[in-house]
Amino acid sequence: METLPLFIAIPLAVAFLFPVFEKLSLRRALLDGLAVLATAALLAGSLGLLAQPDRVYWIGGWAPPVTGINLVSDGLSRLMLVVVQAISFFSIVFSLRYMDRYSSRGFYYGLFFLLLAGMNGVVLTGDLFNLFVFIEIAAIASYALVAFGCESEELEASFKYLVLGSVSSAFILLGVGMLYNLTGTLNMAEVAAKAPALSGLPIMAMVGACFLFGFGLKAAMVPFHAWLPDAHPSAPAPISAMLSGVLIKAGGVYVLFRLFFSVFGMDLLYARVFMALGAVSMLIGVLLAVGQWDFKRLLAYHSISQMGYVLLSVGVGGEVLARGGPTPVAALAVFAGLFHLVNHAAFKSLLFLCSGSMEYVTGTRQLAEMGGLSRPMPLTGLACRVAALSISGIPPFNGFWSKLLIIIAIVQAGHYALAALTVLVSFLTLLSFIKVQRYALEGPLPELLRSVREAGLAMSLPLLALAALCLLGGLLLPLYAGALFTPAQEAMLSGLNYARAILGG
Repeated sequence: METLPLFIAIPLAVAFLFPVFEKLSLRRALLDGLAVLATAALLAGSLGLLAQPDRVYWIGGWAPPVTGINLVSDGLSRLMLVVVQAISFFSIVFSLRYMDRYSSRGFYYGLFFLLLAGMNGVVLTGDLFNLFVFIEIAAIASYALVAFGCESEELEASFKYLVLGSVSSAFILLGVGMLYNLTGTLNMAEVAAKAPALSGLPIMAMVGACFLFGFGLKAAMVPFHAWLPDAHPSAPAPISAMLSGVLIKAGGVYVLFRLFFSVFGMDLLYARVFMALGAVSMLIGVLLAVGQWDFKRLLAYHSISQMGYVLLSVGVGGEVLARGGPTPVAALAVFAGLFHLVNHAAFKSLLFLCSGSMEYVTGTRQLAEMGGLSRPMPLTGLACRVAALSISGIPPFNGFWSKLLIIIAIVQAGHYALAALTVLVSFLTLLSFIKVQRYALEGPLPELLRSVREAGLAMSLPLLALAALCLLGGLLLPLYAGALFTPAQEAMLSGLNYARAILGG
């Protein structure tokens, strides 16, 4: 039995069941059990794909030379699929207790799985128009989830997110339309096969600009980042973890990598645009984070900064390839960027879940109103410290190893100023999280918070699991790099060979 369609069919089916179950007033345990079972099954399925070779599923039996809609499982899509399912599973487990503060559990789960179905579709599809459709499915669900609390702050943030997201979608659709007019096809592999004959045409530059703007906004890269600092803090904590941990990657960064490496072919101009966007996002994001006192808003700005590392590193790899430089240097830069992408999913999701746990028991996100929480909340305090050390690049945590590899790759590529910038941004990141430790976890416990305790087992287990990943993710890298990262790295470095692999079956 072909399993690729199940990654879309299962969350879609479950998403439409939950509102029905909500109306039928089924027991909460049934809703929670179905949500956990569905995400666990998808996570197990994604891990199972790692042991399987690349393959293509042609929907409806259509196959070359008459191509139709297809789903593609290659190294890059498998990597992203595992990341999406893992963070979804931990977020759902955290939600079991966290969603007690909201009323419509069934509708929350329905929107959550709609978001998951959209992201899985984006990762697997080999069709440009279906890519747009799946992005819109995920976007519409995320708009509703940001506003789920229905307070004025959440509604305002959701509306701003919706407006800018719609502008982004318009540019993406415009790019898809122009590309279809040029090539007569929406299949990514067929577009990639025709790309060499189209290079140099002025309209291709316009197509590239549309995709850079549209997906750059989805990825919240500076200067397209204005929606993110409002949307992430306003959403429920598990959704903040999903938005930062996987949505900006699957709907933004992953698509940029897929299009500009596998479909268009990376050239020197696009590579330097990646590098510029990455460097600016790193610096601006961390400078804006340093002055924040709202814990979740501080984390939101760090999402911009940390994804800048990923875009910069992969951009450096693309630049080395485009100018005919040493392939091992390009491979190291791409590998380091992908490694940091996965590490960011772990430590940033952990930080957002920690902030949600703290807000759940204290009723505030303001660091100045907290203090001493490591004593009544030792598990949350430990997990928060691990995540803070990871994002700051302190050994032996996972963020240290990926940042070290990024710096080494940038130095070997000859960009010494950019290497110095990555070190500076890491230092400023550490400074901002020293503030978090000082004001949230240490110091005297305020009188109003003397009765706080850990939020519960369901909210603590995901924190401990993600903290373990942050600690072991770098130390155990040699054990899983061959299954997880090497195929993804090869998929990107192979460039337009993507077309021959897909169309050749």
